[in-house]
Amino acid sequence: MFDVLLTDQQKKLRQEVRDFVKSIPKQLILDMDANKVIYPKEFLEELGKRNLIGLRFPKEYGGRGLKWVDEIIALSEISVLGSSLACLYSLPSIIGEAINLFGTDDQKKRYLLPTLEGKIGCAEALTEPRGGSDFFGAATVARREGDHYILNGQKRFIVGSEGADYFLVYVKTDQEAAPRDSLSVLLVERDMGVEVEHVYGLLGTRGGGTGRVRFKDVKVPVENLVGEENKGSKIFYRMMIPERLTTAAGSVGGAQAALDVAARYADRRKAFGTVIRNFQAVSFKIADSITKLDAVRGLVYATARAADEEEDRSLVRRMVSEAKRFGTETAWEVVNNAMQVVGGIGYTDVYPIERALRDSRLGIIWTGTNEVMSLIIQHEYFKQLAKQRDITRDFEADAENADTPEEKIYE
Repeated sequence: MFDVLLTDQQKKLRQEVRDFVKSIPKQLILDMDANKVIYPKEFLEELGKRNLIGLRFPKEYGGRGLKWVDEIIALSEISVLGSSLACLYSLPSIIGEAINLFGTDDQKKRYLLPTLEGKIGCAEALTEPRGGSDFFGAATVARREGDHYILNGQKRFIVGSEGADYFLVYVKTDQEAAPRDSLSVLLVERDMGVEVEHVYGLLGTRGGGTGRVRFKDVKVPVENLVGEENKGSKIFYRMMIPERLTTAAGSVGGAQAALDVAARYADRRKAFGTVIRNFQAVSFKIADSITKLDAVRGLVYATARAADEEEDRSLVRRMVSEAKRFGTETAWEVVNNAMQVVGGIGYTDVYPIERALRDSRLGIIWTGTNEVMSLIIQHEYFKQLAKQRDITRDFEADAENADTPEEKIYE
């Protein structure tokens, strides 16, 4: 993030995170990508010891009482380690959002506190085989019997599931209600009978313990209901802020790292008697890449400020969707440019660019595809546009023949 935007305290935090990032052994990253490490529990444990998880949550529950702008500074640095570790860093923030805003004091003490201390792992069980972007078509069901829910169904593509001690699970609790009025959210402990079936063969973002989660007559105490029964949509809409904002912020570090490698290469590699950065085809790719990354940083920072301070949640939803779409698409473009600058050797494991390329592709799909982001962006914009006539100048009237209604035909 730009120094000009940061306070002295935030610069200190950034250096603290950079020191942590430098301490991560190269072999862990390589072993995760080779599927030799399925879930790096020690990574989260060390983060917890350094009090670097869930920075924006209250101190009494293990956070630092900071803000979104502080957390994106940390995440932008963590993401240099690759998307898997950035995802695992973000999960406590995503799941913590639901517990902190909608959970009981008991739930915060039992789950949020040890999560932020790095003592237990968590995962969000949201996506289903029939679902994907159709989240409200969830088929996982929970039937209440006395003081328990009986949970049946399955979720897939669940990051962190291999090492999770508990899951934040979206379930259908009312079979007769409309989809948006039928869902509830439960905190389900692994030891309650949750089955994690397998880890997927992923193109990239490996080592984060991604798997399929199955529930067969799992008994969950009623006190593990987060918020109100059948009001899960309220939690879901709020959860999309941390899911998509962390995705946007996490897209910056890896792309910047790949670009830096390519730029240093271009400043040393010679062809036709000169370093290749002197060729416009190369230098303009680097110029376009850094410009767009800077634009992403600005948008992500503004979105974090909005998430911290803006009361208009419609605006926040739009900005978060913009940041997620623009950030992930920019990261994909920048890493592709980096590989093009480096050329054939960039397609090998001599440089980490090929891994960054595989990692960066996922962001365009997950936490809501970028096509869904476009739907949200235009929807929220049109809602806001309808309100603007009362607060802004009527620019449409500033035309020579603006007052000729017979020329303005709409049907």
